[in-house]
Amino acid sequence: MGRLNTLKPRIQPLKDDRFKQVSADSWRSGLNSTQRGYGYKWQQARAGYLAKHPLCVHCQAAGRVEEATEVDHVIPHRGDMTLFWDQANWQGLCKPCHSGKTATED
Repeated sequence: MGRLNTLKPRIQPLKDDRFKQVSADSWRSGLNSTQRGYGYKWQQARAGYLAKHPLCVHCQAAGRVEEATEVDHVIPHRGDMTLFWDQANWQGLCKPCHSGKTATED
């Protein structure tokens, strides 16, 4: 019997920044979601906001109708709790719109 040839790898390494660590100089560094303000009180406020604002504002502006599943801070709060809780700074977005907006801000 002959020797087996080594097969070339067919799987490419994952080139995805979703699992990138938060940089040490980020306001989020070392804080969990509750410590950043996204605890029970936020979940309740978020649910109430989405009940009153059920559609994604970005999709609406583009002439599409999509359910808002995320409450986005129009101006990133970066730990400023006054800005965090200011409902005038909130907007309902669908998951793809929120992910895209957040990716461009980070």
